[in-house]
Amino acid sequence: MPDSDLTRLLHAWRNGDGRALTAAIEQVYAELRRIAAQRIGRHGQSATLSPTELVHEAVLGLLPVPMDFANRSHFLATLSLAMRAILVDHARARATDKRGGNRVRMSLSRLDSVDAADAAFDLLSLEQALTQLERFDPRCGQVMHLTYFGGMEQEQIATLLNVSVPTVKRDLRFARSWLLKAIGEET
Repeated sequence: MPDSDLTRLLHAWRNGDGRALTAAIEQVYAELRRIAAQRIGRHGQSATLSPTELVHEAVLGLLPVPMDFANRSHFLATLSLAMRAILVDHARARATDKRGGNRVRMSLSRLDSVDAADAAFDLLSLEQALTQLERFDPRCGQVMHLTYFGGMEQEQIATLLNVSVPTVKRDLRFARSWLLKAIGEET
């Protein structure tokens, strides 16, 4: 489905057509499941959530208040952010249940193969560091989120944020380095 058709469905939903959201979700469902599977696989979640459950939880979060989505990328990025929050909430609940045991580990390896070797971090430490990065440099935080949690390509991010691809690459290098340093100081 062309992006304009998806955008039209999202606008119809915002204007009160409940069936339009169903049609929009059907159009991007496979992509949402792919993003969810990547997130779960990357975090090493031990069967606490399936990709389908993660997508459904993220979509359910949209239902109470229809939003005004600019385009497909904005819609996917918003659902990606919801998935991030859900995974973090589940990791927090598990950490609370286990009092710090069985922490969810992850790697920043996909982000940008700059200088440092892959390092594994627990999801809660990354979430805290990413929140600090977003306060320090909002665009770098967005680029990191869209790449890592959203599974978006650099070209898509550049279009969504209205910046150049080289700017996205620079932001990724900075964000990855900043996060590695911030997480390293915690441990």
